[in-house]
Amino acid sequence: MDHHRNNGHFHNILVGYDGSQEAEKAVEMGLALAGNLDSRVKVLAVAQPSEPPTAVELGAVIDDAREHYEKALRRIADAAQQNGIRVETAIAVGHPAEQIIHQAEQGHVDLIIVGRRGISTFAKIIMGSVSERVLRYAPCPVLVTR
Repeated sequence: MDHHRNNGHFHNILVGYDGSQEAEKAVEMGLALAGNLDSRVKVLAVAQPSEPPTAVELGAVIDDAREHYEKALRRIADAAQQNGIRVETAIAVGHPAEQIIHQAEQGHVDLIIVGRRGISTFAKIIMGSVSERVLRYAPCPVLVTR
């Protein structure tokens, strides 16, 4: 499998997913692009614990996230496969922007797609929105769906 970036072709597309309507749009866009470009898509759901949890709580956070996202991710994967699109789904725990960037760096991702998610003003002041942070630190082009 050739991971070289050739002529701006998006071989590996990473979509950040959080269950929101914006994220569903990002997934649709990712699958549509992949179908046209014969690319692979990875849909990454990120569970963000509200407080840094203890080790015991962390297990519960991951289990809850898995349960919460598994149905949606299975639905996405089934839809993709019916359309002949290669899709992989994964669940990570942590800050969504950091996890998305980390996965993009590790997985030779050529394009990241995220939804523009409104967050409360308070959260925005602390960390900036996820899409803004991804845009700032991503190792590849980022598409923010509206």
